[in-house]
Amino acid sequence: MRSSPSIVPTDRLDRDIYLVLEDFGARAGCAWRETDEADTDLETFLRDILSGQYAYPLRIVCFNAIEGWSRDATSDVADALSERIANNDAEVSQALQDFIQANGTRPFNLQLALPLPLRSVA
Repeated sequence: MRSSPSIVPTDRLDRDIYLVLEDFGARAGCAWRETDEADTDLETFLRDILSGQYAYPLRIVCFNAIEGWSRDATSDVADALSERIANNDAEVSQALQDFIQANGTRPFNLQLALPLPLRSVA
C-alpha cells in the first residue's frame, strides 16, 4: 500500500499543542476555542487563562501530531495553574477556582491576603 504525504505542516507544529473546550452558557453551549497557532503552547495558555481570556474552561486536550499522540491534560493544567497562583499571588475568578478544585490532583488552598492590625510591642 502506498502512503500519502502528511497534511501536518512539520516545519511549524513539532511541539505540544493545547486546545480548550469552553462552556459558553446554556444558550451557546460548549465549543473548542479558536486559537491562533502561536498561542497553543502551555506557557501561553497558562498566561491567557490567568488573564481571564477563558471564562469557563471544561477540558484541555494536548496533542503532538508529529509524534502521533494526544491526551487529556485537564488535571495537569489545573495543577500548573494552582502552583502558579500560589507562587504569584494572582487574583482568581470563582469559575477558575471551581475548575482547579474540580480537576486538580493536588489540594487548592487559596489564601486571601487580609490586612492585619498593627500592634505595638510593649
